[in-house]
Formats: sequence, C-alpha cells, structure tokens
Amino acid sequence: VTGVLTTTAATVFNGGFASNAASTITTADNTDTLSLISTDADANDGPNLRLYRNSSSPADSDQLANIHFAGENSASQIVSYAEIEAYAMDVTDGTEDGNLNINTMVSGTGTSRIKATIAETVINDDSADLDFRVESNGNANMLFVDGGTNRVGIGTSSPASALHAKQVGNGTSSTYAATIENPTAT
Repeated sequence: VTGVLTTTAATVFNGGFASNAASTITTADNTDTLSLISTDADANDGPNLRLYRNSSSPADSDQLANIHFAGENSASQIVSYAEIEAYAMDVTDGTEDGNLNINTMVSGTGTSRIKATIAETVINDDSADLDFRVESNGNANMLFVDGGTNRVGIGTSSPASALHAKQVGNGTSSTYAATIENPTAT
C-alpha cells in the first residue's frame, strides 16, 4: 500500500510489518492499545520488545531510548509522570557500558529515583527529601532511610540518631538490637 491506509475494521498482516515514519495507535477505551503475543511453545523468551537505536555514528553518552508515562494535569497540559531512560555510555567494541535511569515527577519536578551507572546503583541521586524503605517478612521498616533527617533506621521508621537499631522480639537477653563482631586473628 502506498499512501494512507484507513480502515474501520481489524487489519491482519500475514507477514511482517514495517513503517519508515512515526506511527500513532489510538483507542477510545481501556483495552490494550498494543499487545505483543508470542505463541512459541519453547523455553526461550518471548514476546520480545526491542528498542534499537540504529545510528550511523554511535558515540559515547548517546541516549538510546526513552519510555515516557504521560497524562494530563489539571490544566490539561501533557505531563511525563514517569520515565525510563537508557544511555550508551561507552560504545567502544569490547568495552561497551550502559546506564539506565528511572525518574518520576515529584511536586512538579522530574526527579531521579534509581540510576544504574557504570560504577554504581544510586537511589535518589537528585538528593530530594525522599525516604527509602525495605520490608522483611515481618517488619515493614526493616531498613529505613529518612531523606529529610539523613538518618537510618533498622526496625524503625523514625530513627532518633544517625543510625538507630530498634530491638525486635520479646526483649530477652538473647535478642539484641545490634551486634558488632570483630573477627578473631588467625
């Protein structure tokens, strides 16, 4: 087909489909707008979604792809409420490195939540007043970092000092809030 293809019914392609221009898929309800379905019965992965930046001149720090999760605000403006960014930090053959960032909107500002770089994984790289919490099977605040007070709690969501370990259990002498053990010399 050359030109515009307009149809009001489902269109089935019995072969592959390629487009060399931007495309938009619109639906007026909450059905899946795009489904990738694999009917392959083997143990390999599928379906697969590949975001491929096919550059004729790849360079270090190229942004590879962005996935934006957007909606409108109360002023009918389109806002990217969350995004996933991917970068090729080093494109040299044999030493390739990549970065992945997860950002969300916080009080009207795009804010880094997780950044996986070449050397580290960083939570809250923008130094926002955001707390970090890890749950265990029996404690909702097994590890708690208070972003506003710069304190760390173990077993508590309101640490009273730079490091606050709250005793867990029935309070018997065999239950300790913290144990610091020095290895014996060999």
